[in-house]
Amino acid sequence: MSEATATSAKTKGKLAIYWAASCGGCEISILAIDEKILDVGNAFDIVMFPCGADGKVRDVEQMPDGAIDVCLFNGGIRTSEQEYMAQLMRRKSKVLVAFGSCASEGCIPGLGNMSDRKQIFDTVYKEGSSTYPVNPKDERPQAETKMPEGTLHLPIFYDTLKTLDQTVDVDYYLPGCPPEAENIWKAIVAILEGKLPPKGSTIGVNTTVCDECKRTRHEKKIKKFHRTWQIIPNEEECLLEQGLLCCGLATRAGCGSLCPQVNSPCIGCHGPNDGVEDFGARLMSAMASVIDSNDPEEIDGIIKDGIPDPVGTFYRFSLAKSLLRRKNKAAIAN
Repeated sequence: MSEATATSAKTKGKLAIYWAASCGGCEISILAIDEKILDVGNAFDIVMFPCGADGKVRDVEQMPDGAIDVCLFNGGIRTSEQEYMAQLMRRKSKVLVAFGSCASEGCIPGLGNMSDRKQIFDTVYKEGSSTYPVNPKDERPQAETKMPEGTLHLPIFYDTLKTLDQTVDVDYYLPGCPPEAENIWKAIVAILEGKLPPKGSTIGVNTTVCDECKRTRHEKKIKKFHRTWQIIPNEEECLLEQGLLCCGLATRAGCGSLCPQVNSPCIGCHGPNDGVEDFGARLMSAMASVIDSNDPEEIDGIIKDGIPDPVGTFYRFSLAKSLLRRKNKAAIAN
């Protein structure tokens, strides 16, 4: 019996896992702890796990407040239903964990904040879209639709995607897209043994991917950024020094530098270290420091040619959590 199982054998806790605006990869990543999932089963009754089991919201609603020991909540908040579930799981859970990048920072769904609700729906429903041949009248989802049998209700699609902590109080954060199995297990053990860090902490290490990376580094000076498909990088030297935009110098460690290990630059899915208010701004500052030029025109050329999508590059995972949060409505209108 593992230490975690022994610790929990006296009283079996209740665990909830919920999936909001995300791809669901965080839910699947839990299974990557392999046979340790049996220890989780010995330690917890799983009361909600939409991806893996049939659970009813009404069953959770009927629980006393605080009845769930831990909720791993992945995904951002895009709809009224997800907002309700975040509030419900917060009320019913002693410990609420923002599980993965979508809950913590907004992640890829958060890039939808570059558009408003109308633009998103136009892309899906207007003439020329993939749905138009079966929806030529351009009919769009309504919150309420009157039918002979009664009124049908759909969740309201919000204009702006929010992170979990922009909606409810969050106790801990577990970063990653998705979190690594080793880190998931460490977090579970810490919960079972009562060895969690102070509330509000990110469960993991407070250093950078560069510190974990074993590639050879020299003084970083960049004259040109390459797209990943343009070059085959040397497998021994720092990818950033070879002109690939590697986010490791500004990204929280804890992944084992898995991407650089396979000759692919870090894309920043573990988010910022402690004390960094805006990951994108931190990354831009770090990249600016390695551009080997003082000529504004040359610098503009380096950026334009090598970084054609600044928002998707610097705020790929963190736009919804950033100081920017979303594109200005006036800019969208124009």
